[in-house]
Amino acid sequence: MAAYDDRDGKIWLDGKLVDWRSANVHLLTHALHYASSVFEGERCYNGKIFKSRQHSERLHYSAKCLDFEIPYSVDELEAAKYAMLEANGWTDAYVRAFAWRGAGEDMGVSSRRNPVRVAVAGWEWGNYYGDAKMKGAKLDISKWRRPDPQTAPSHAKAAGLYMICTMAKHAAEAKGCSDAMMFDYRGYVAEATGANIFFVKNGEVHTPTPDCFLNGITRQTVIGMLKEKGVNVIERHIMPDELEGFEQCWLTGTAAEVTPVGQIGDYTFEVGALTRDISESYEKLVRS
Repeated sequence: MAAYDDRDGKIWLDGKLVDWRSANVHLLTHALHYASSVFEGERCYNGKIFKSRQHSERLHYSAKCLDFEIPYSVDELEAAKYAMLEANGWTDAYVRAFAWRGAGEDMGVSSRRNPVRVAVAGWEWGNYYGDAKMKGAKLDISKWRRPDPQTAPSHAKAAGLYMICTMAKHAAEAKGCSDAMMFDYRGYVAEATGANIFFVKNGEVHTPTPDCFLNGITRQTVIGMLKEKGVNVIERHIMPDELEGFEQCWLTGTAAEVTPVGQIGDYTFEVGALTRDISESYEKLVRS
């Protein structure tokens, strides 16, 4: 595929559709230097963005966590997303809405006088983990930990929080893994670099309490689906030594969708019946 800065198409930028290659920002954009940026990852299936409004609402929430306001309402963001999709002729695509502090009068840590910029882009994207969607992803265990909520706005989908995720994923890929699992600042199991994690033991599902990382929209959707199926879901703190006793494992996220995990470090898991069932059920839900 062509590089992301060199493609045909349209991107919605600050209220209007512009040519893809013209969707640029100045080098002194505040977010480029100080990570004052928030974003959403969404998927469009058969012409409909799954949980679209929830994503737009969360983008507004994330911006407030970073002390800025998005100058477009939720309704305006919704219209922008579909305008971008229509302009590109896509009915199945990944959608990226994002907002950031741009270039302005301030170029230090403070940026109150700088304008807030907003864009919506998209691209056609298959399985985030490739063939791992069928056979189970292989995960490294990262040395980086999700931070204490008192040190970073951990419940915002903020760009700066992904710096350690990028480093963790690079280290994992160098070892032949698809991704990395991260612990939190206390040493509990947290999540993967861009996806929440679930485990199965004796017919019950265990998933980490999202008290210092993002409570993903896909995560919440899957928990609801499991409960509707009569599966007991236990949200709790999970210790690393418990990994040995789990039978199945999967990841959830807009990009990951529901992806089975076959290995984390030295621990192995089967791609079992419950994992396959929830993955298939999610596929049906998002395309319904």
